[in-house]
Amino acid sequence: MNKIIHSTCPLCGSSNIEKQFSCKDHFATGELFDIYKCNECSFAFTQGVPDEKEIGRYYESPTYISHSDTNKGVVNKLYHIVRSIMLRRKVNLIKSLTMLRRGSILDYGAGIGYFAKAMQKAGWDVTAIEKSSQARDFAKKNLGVEMLPEEQFPTIEDSVFDVVTMWHVMEHIQQLDNFWETLHRILDENGIAVIAVPNSTSYDADYYRENWAAYDVPRHLWHFAPSTIMKWGLKHGFILERQYTMPFDGFYISMLSEQYKGAKCATIRGIWNGLLGWFATFDKCSASSSIIYVFRKKR
Repeated sequence: MNKIIHSTCPLCGSSNIEKQFSCKDHFATGELFDIYKCNECSFAFTQGVPDEKEIGRYYESPTYISHSDTNKGVVNKLYHIVRSIMLRRKVNLIKSLTMLRRGSILDYGAGIGYFAKAMQKAGWDVTAIEKSSQARDFAKKNLGVEMLPEEQFPTIEDSVFDVVTMWHVMEHIQQLDNFWETLHRILDENGIAVIAVPNSTSYDADYYRENWAAYDVPRHLWHFAPSTIMKWGLKHGFILERQYTMPFDGFYISMLSEQYKGAKCATIRGIWNGLLGWFATFDKCSASSSIIYVFRKKR
């Protein structure tokens, strides 16, 4: 297997990087992967991930919830209930941030298309991009949403979108610098990028450490914190304007993390720890399991 080994920090270029711990791939293979962190800028990343030609098999699991529509099991049932609530919140968030009743939006990494469909229903001109051919087929067959393969992303014309959204996708992008450059190019001068990612400095990340489900190795290549994603934006001409918590994510991630630990009554324990994490976000957004970041171009 061809592995990507970083000898320097992908964000700041420092060679002062250090292994934190190893995490297990609980979805597909059971393999162990190392989490490294830069001692200069604090950016964390997965070391030794498969390259783009080989990583596809790590997504080939019926339990990979973002590309499935199963309701089997308590956790999956809760996931779908929460998804319905969050779809409404996401649509309203986009409207409030842009002050537009209608606009042009690109949803990158659109999964099986539910958010893209919700924005279409809201009257927006929607372009959706998704890497998985199975997810694209599902969206077309079940939701009537046409999606583009990710190879189309670099060919998009300049300054064509009011909004680009990425809901738990940035952590999967292998060519991260190239992606940020294209993102900057395709957004309108007044456009915004809305990026949701897991927070590696959250309450639940600190509590579960190597068992934290949102490390999701090797699918999650990068592990962002508020300070490091802000630096990524600055590096590529963006200003971090706002942050929002994702209050339900901590419950879902904690339940999965308890399962990974092999805990008895994992669902109950996960809900309890999710509740503790939810209370922790009252006085600081940085404790949230996942955070929505809103970026604008520097002027």
